[in-house]
Amino acid sequence: MVQSTTARSGGEPTQGLRVAALTMARDEAEMLPRWLDYYGGQFGSDNVMVIDDNSVDGSTSNLPCARFRVPPGPLKFSWPTMRKTLVNGFARGLLACYDVVIFTDVDEFLVPDPARYSGLLDYLSSHRQREVIAPLAVNLLHNPRLEPPLVQARPVLAQRRFVKFAPVMCKPLIKRVASDWSAGFHGIKKPFEIDRELLLLHLKFYDVSFLATVSQQRRVISEQEGRGGASTWKWGAEELTSRLLSWVETPTDQTVPEFDPNEPDLTHVVGRSNAGYFRSWGTQLEAMEKWPLRQLPERFRQVL
Repeated sequence: MVQSTTARSGGEPTQGLRVAALTMARDEAEMLPRWLDYYGGQFGSDNVMVIDDNSVDGSTSNLPCARFRVPPGPLKFSWPTMRKTLVNGFARGLLACYDVVIFTDVDEFLVPDPARYSGLLDYLSSHRQREVIAPLAVNLLHNPRLEPPLVQARPVLAQRRFVKFAPVMCKPLIKRVASDWSAGFHGIKKPFEIDRELLLLHLKFYDVSFLATVSQQRRVISEQEGRGGASTWKWGAEELTSRLLSWVETPTDQTVPEFDPNEPDLTHVVGRSNAGYFRSWGTQLEAMEKWPLRQLPERFRQVL
């Protein structure tokens, strides 16, 4: 296990904090390598784990980390219930060995402010008293009028800079206690606050072509397996890419201000549900319509 403020490849033991990072993926040939590189670089490959939801594209073959493959259907429960139950069970088990467990979707990257922290281990070592932590979330958006198609071999943030605040994505993804996640991992049975010094960069909208491909894949899965619920999984590629283009509309001569983590009003982002758990509220689409376009500060653009 990696246990220091400096991650070491292969999980070479040192002294300090023990952190595990977990994701669940299906056919994520583009995004999964980014997730593995980032979190493996933060914590060491022995401390990152992938739950493979029956991928068929080869993306989960020969991974440099532990992989658990979900048995093929039929499922015992609905897919959302299965996913929640399985991930919560993994997390509870991991907390028997680790101090901290992180769960993110494969397109979610937790980035502490580089002006204050050298990385996630440094950040988590500085927040040892917090049982649950939620990041300040932004969607990274592709503006094709100003940014060319993504080059996979180059760092993402050297090619993309536009963001919008996404309140509903301020999820309690970091925990030190065996309290179950709920509401699609937007909630947990513990009170939590959003930390403005920790960003979540959500990459779903980071490239128009990628968005179109993934949207089409998820629409097929939604139609065949009934997944996605009230999310955008039922939407086609044309609808989502059209929405993305509308969110980044701005005259080319207009200066887009830098994103200030202190700008969003967080007063009503986190609340308690009728079921008694705490969660972040809202929808992504409403946020993208409401919040102004911003540029990611330069100090963040070296980390991913």
